[in-house]
Amino acid sequence: MKLRYPAFGVLGATLVLTLILASQTNWGTSRAPDAIAVASNWQPVPLRQPSMSLQTEAPSWSTIAAADKVIWSSEPPEPLAYDRAFLETASPVVSWSGTLSSGETLDALLSAAGLSAGDRAEVALAMAAEYDLRKLRPGYGIEIETSVSGSLRRAVLSVDEGVQIEAVFTDETATRRILPEPDLVLRAADTTVQNSISATLASADVPARFAVDLAEMLGGTVDFRRDLKGDEPLQLMWREARLSDQIIGQPHLSFAALTIDETRYEIVWPDDNSGNATIFVDGEVLRVFAQPVKGARLSSVYGNRRHPVYGDVRMHTGVDFAAPHGTPVYATAPGTISFVGRRGGYGRVVEIAHGSDTMTRYAHLSFVPDGLSVGDRVTAGEAIGRVGATGTATGPNLHYEVRVDGRPTDPMSEERLAEAANAEGTNPDIVARLHESRAQFTGLLDSDVAQTMSERL
Repeated sequence: MKLRYPAFGVLGATLVLTLILASQTNWGTSRAPDAIAVASNWQPVPLRQPSMSLQTEAPSWSTIAAADKVIWSSEPPEPLAYDRAFLETASPVVSWSGTLSSGETLDALLSAAGLSAGDRAEVALAMAAEYDLRKLRPGYGIEIETSVSGSLRRAVLSVDEGVQIEAVFTDETATRRILPEPDLVLRAADTTVQNSISATLASADVPARFAVDLAEMLGGTVDFRRDLKGDEPLQLMWREARLSDQIIGQPHLSFAALTIDETRYEIVWPDDNSGNATIFVDGEVLRVFAQPVKGARLSSVYGNRRHPVYGDVRMHTGVDFAAPHGTPVYATAPGTISFVGRRGGYGRVVEIAHGSDTMTRYAHLSFVPDGLSVGDRVTAGEAIGRVGATGTATGPNLHYEVRVDGRPTDPMSEERLAEAANAEGTNPDIVARLHESRAQFTGLLDSDVAQTMSERL
């Protein structure tokens, strides 16, 4: 019995070993499953170089799917989130412009620009800070700038004579008035007097207001009604401020020459529009004259008249210049202050002595500078007060007098004032300025520019 156990053990062991070897042989010769074969051949996909380009808008999900061979689900992915401030900076602003039509309001025009009610109100308030919106007229234009998101950035309102009102909207609204820079154009006319100075200027397309300037300068020296017989040579040169072929403000005379009976009268105005003028007769200085009130209307002349307050006829010892209350008053000639104060019906008065026997009086003043006192030296064109209605006056005006040896004389014709002014001292450049004006006038007429811009007459 003991001999059988070992035999069985050897036989069993041999059988187990045979089965194991057979099993190993079968696995080695059979084809592996497809899934396992694919897995055994797997290689990692090479990494792509990341793109450094900056996109200004989010790419669509379909574009990404096509590029990467990805099959998305039925719902697209969420778009990329972009910084709003970056987009507004990178993108250009949206600009809109429009023009007011007849009967149209500013609010209606802003509404057409697509602005909200709040933005329209903000624009109106900003513009009203620098301009009276009640003065808006058809033809005025406005330009609106917004960001790509619709935020209000800037508004520009174009109004009279090239003036613009600009409003910039940031954390704080800032508004300013932008004045145009016009071109200064020098013009000239060479014509002859026909019936009157005014009619001559009108027919020659010359500003009619120059007739008043000539009458004021030469009225005391030349009697236009008696001395002008027709065909008198008249030369004028003036300055105009132009913007896009539109005249800005009032033109100003620079030079005038009128020949009557072989006597040549010339007037030269300074370039600073101060109103001072020098009158020459045949090249010699007649007098230096500064208008006492610039742009004023001569409302009453020297001589007998019916008094506007008392109603009786009495002597008017000077001339009156009607002007708005507070308009500056200037000395007409150099001299020394001889009186500052009140004189009955004259009201508040300033008097200037010119030499030993000639005096000018400026009456009805509303204001006199505090520093102005007796003994002060003044020059022609220096401010000495402001127009008022003090004393016996029906309205704001300047009463201007010239007295010689205490007696009133016609301020528009008195040559003693000129003599006194010349005795005070004549500017040595004054004659040189006359020659420069003559040369400038001649050159302007002879130039090609003069033929087109000045319309040689």
